[in-house]
Amino acid sequence: MKKFLSLYITNFLGVLNDNTLKTLVCFIAVAWVSPEYKSVVISASAGALVLPYLFFSPLAGKLPNFCSKTKIIRIAKWAELPIMVIAIFGFFFQSVYVALLSIVLMGLQSALFSPAKYGLIKDIGGADGISQGMGGMEAVSFIGILLGTVVASFMAELSPWWGYSTVLVGVAAFGVVSSYFIKAKEVRTVEYSSANPFKFIRDTHRMLKEYDGLNGVIHLLSFFWWLSATIQIVTIIYADDTLGLSPMSVGCMMALIAIGISVGCLIGGRLDKRRYMLGAAPLIGIVVSVFLLLIFFCGTTPILFTIFAVGVATCGGIFKIPLDAEIQKRIDASRLNIVLAYFNLVSFIYIFMASATTVVITTFLPTRYVFLALAVVFGLATIIFAFNYRPVLCNIGKRFISLHYKVRHVNREVLSLDDDKDKTNLLILPQHTAIIDPIMLFSELHDIKLQPLVDEGFFKIPPIRHVLSLFDAVEVPDLRLSRKGVEQVRQLDAIVQESLTKGDNIIFYPSGHITTDGTEKIGSRHLAYTTCSVLPTHTKVIAIRIRGLWGSRWSRYNRKSTPSIVRLLAESVVLIFSCAILFMRRRTVTFEYIDITDEVSTWTQEGKLPFNRHLEELYNTES
Repeated sequence: MKKFLSLYITNFLGVLNDNTLKTLVCFIAVAWVSPEYKSVVISASAGALVLPYLFFSPLAGKLPNFCSKTKIIRIAKWAELPIMVIAIFGFFFQSVYVALLSIVLMGLQSALFSPAKYGLIKDIGGADGISQGMGGMEAVSFIGILLGTVVASFMAELSPWWGYSTVLVGVAAFGVVSSYFIKAKEVRTVEYSSANPFKFIRDTHRMLKEYDGLNGVIHLLSFFWWLSATIQIVTIIYADDTLGLSPMSVGCMMALIAIGISVGCLIGGRLDKRRYMLGAAPLIGIVVSVFLLLIFFCGTTPILFTIFAVGVATCGGIFKIPLDAEIQKRIDASRLNIVLAYFNLVSFIYIFMASATTVVITTFLPTRYVFLALAVVFGLATIIFAFNYRPVLCNIGKRFISLHYKVRHVNREVLSLDDDKDKTNLLILPQHTAIIDPIMLFSELHDIKLQPLVDEGFFKIPPIRHVLSLFDAVEVPDLRLSRKGVEQVRQLDAIVQESLTKGDNIIFYPSGHITTDGTEKIGSRHLAYTTCSVLPTHTKVIAIRIRGLWGSRWSRYNRKSTPSIVRLLAESVVLIFSCAILFMRRRTVTFEYIDITDEVSTWTQEGKLPFNRHLEELYNTES
């Protein structure tokens, strides 16, 4: 935490001034206009702060090409001083236009140095420090929002114009000083990016397709910022119109909300550092929507509204940190500034829409309906993301499985390719004891991108077909249905060889079916043999021996046919929601990983049937 301190302080002071200025305008400038324009001024104040992000984020992404991130931050902090002077003129002359101009300029200053400050997190803390660094960064950001809102609400009611003007200039000056204490070993951006916003969005969007699903992460985080901005705007209106609170009381309420989100960010950073939390993010997002629904139905008193709003804020903080960390973890340092600038631009498009959301809904419906709209839209966005992002599905599967199974790994280190410079990809050949072991394998090996071969029958089930498409699954024909499948099998052999040659990680079951009696029987199946016969030299072959699933409800134990995976999944969901699963004994399942790269080169020389018998002995022999 100490190494981030100067960065945290600089960021905190910048956010503090942004929100103090914006909130002062919301509370003071509304008195300079007619009552019917109150909502317009409040919405314009919020929109003015984010408008520059829409046009200048691409430029912000290019700046680290020309100078260091620390220098960008220092220049931006120096620019904050004259901007505060312009704001002072606005308050002195009671000019809404000048006050809004100062907010626009602060938005421009923040837009230009935002990618730099977030890009420094990885430079300062390294890959291992990303989650904690992001958690702390977001926590101090929301503390800045908290203090900015609270200070502004008190000053608007109690302080003359020269009092809050002194505060604005003083905070800017301290920000300049703190920026000179930031130290980092920077990695320069080497990717080209356009300064044209439209071209920038198009080019960066295409670049991010190299990172499966990462555009979805950015858009879900942008939905979160839309949610936060809308809540910030509507709370001021709702507190006045429905709850009847004074500006000072509103400031105290906003303070509690900001404390909640700051605490949530710190919790999210700590949890994600200790355990990969991305899989829990959708569930936490649903909880956020539930709290918003509670505000809509029950939040008509200040106490209940504050409790539910703090619940939204705390869960929101926990929700966003794993997503923030996912961007930092997956993007190379040389590209990070560009991606962060792209994220800023996209998120602030969403934030800009927050003002429109509030104006449109409050024009036709009571203010509380904004919370209903937020709950529905954010809940749907979270669910759609969860079913379209491979790492999240893997982690959801892992958490689902952990309710009933305790998974042990033996020799998992053999999956690593770092220690074997000649090997660049994996061919994984697991034992097939139950219909759930593919789900378990992909959940447990979520950090490895595996391409599975899957029986064509599963592609006929729409939900499963969608999931399989996320994993780039290859359809395996069933020869029992058509003899035309012989040609398809030849094509399958070619696809597997091509994938391995390209360096993809392939996983398939040599037996092609789950065991009927607890022992693995490969028989005359040819795919494992033909694949290993012409194995690329850079491919490592790993067999997985599975123990503990035979005899479970997912196996063919005491069954005449293979159980329906859809029916068993539905039954498991019922058990979870009925809490019955909490009273069931957790079954221990062991995955033992065995490197057979050298062995298969010998086995293939003996022929197909002896090769298969060697695999059967490997699977059926106890370790």
